[in-house]
Amino acid sequence: LGIGRPSTYVSIMTTLRDRGYVRLDKKRLIPEDKGRVVTAFLESFFARYVEYDFTANLEEELDNISAGGIEYKEVLRKFWLNFTAAIGEVKDLRITQVIDTLNELLGPHIFPARADGGDARACPTCGNGQISLKLGKFGSFIGCSNYPECKYTRPLTVPAEGEGTIVDGQVIGVDPESGLEVSRRIGRFGPYLQLGEAQEGEKPTRTSIPKGVNAAGIDLEYALRLLSLPREVGLHPETQTPIVANFGRFGPYILHDGLYANLESAEDVYTIGLNRAVDVLAVKRAKGPSTRAKPGALRDLGMHPNGAGNISIMGGKFGAYIKHGKINATLPKEMTPEAITLEEAIALIQARADQTGVKVKAAKKAPAKKAKKAAKKAKKAVKKVAKKVAAPEA
Repeated sequence: LGIGRPSTYVSIMTTLRDRGYVRLDKKRLIPEDKGRVVTAFLESFFARYVEYDFTANLEEELDNISAGGIEYKEVLRKFWLNFTAAIGEVKDLRITQVIDTLNELLGPHIFPARADGGDARACPTCGNGQISLKLGKFGSFIGCSNYPECKYTRPLTVPAEGEGTIVDGQVIGVDPESGLEVSRRIGRFGPYLQLGEAQEGEKPTRTSIPKGVNAAGIDLEYALRLLSLPREVGLHPETQTPIVANFGRFGPYILHDGLYANLESAEDVYTIGLNRAVDVLAVKRAKGPSTRAKPGALRDLGMHPNGAGNISIMGGKFGAYIKHGKINATLPKEMTPEAITLEEAIALIQARADQTGVKVKAAKKAPAKKAKKAAKKAKKAVKKVAKKVAAPEA
């Protein structure tokens, strides 16, 4: 359709994933509920700006600007006039109008037909309320219209066929050690397990059910294993500090002194021993910090000589700039993102750090000889760049 450019594909896909609109599964992009809601909103109230031909036509105008055939201010003026008008129309809508529109558009996904042919939007708890899309502090969820009398809520995700459904508060069994009931619960962020009931001033023990686990099929034994997490694997032989195993956002992992290492399977959380845990952490530590370019980076220059993170060229509102840790250094006009070298970038970062008083990010344990050599190299580069910047134009 003539839309998009190869240079922007990776950054766009990365942004969609980082914002939680999609998830990557076996090289496939699977839409998340958050992405469905945003897409439904845009298609309902800003349809013009998500149409295929809008993007294609805009790219043609950008090419004309580049070729000198049209003034960029005229393109911006035309775009802004129409866009502000669209915003003005949506701004005057009541939130209930927006919710009703999204309910209708997302209905087949968030309110699937019931097997008994009953009302798909009837509240399963109170019976006389209507469940509807709700917008909360932590995102979208499904709730009952009779709130606060009825506190029924569930995530947007509907269980897949064969997974079964769970009833909020359903008791699985009794913990033999504490004598407290173990129950399945439904929260805004998905199903979870709870031990006992909330007491005055105290919250009960709770744990999320990992992704991929059929919540309706969990028995008491497995529930108690989940509630026992996080599990202490043992003390690291070098630091004598604990290694902990648990489930997280990205699956099973072990944690030691701030270092996370992924585990191969969910069962490893319960079975991994101290020796293997130490080996897994050693492999992760040997890989060092990530050297991947940040999303939106125009160019990745590589690792800082002191071993503390990457240096990237970023595209900003007012032009390109160099980023390293918390330091952002403007790229001089006489330098381009394509031609600047790592040494020149280090010099500009150091100059910016001296100007602002912000310390250049340093590795926790940089070897003395390596640090001295890097400092000497950076100092030399500073002088070289200073002469280049100060030189009068021909």
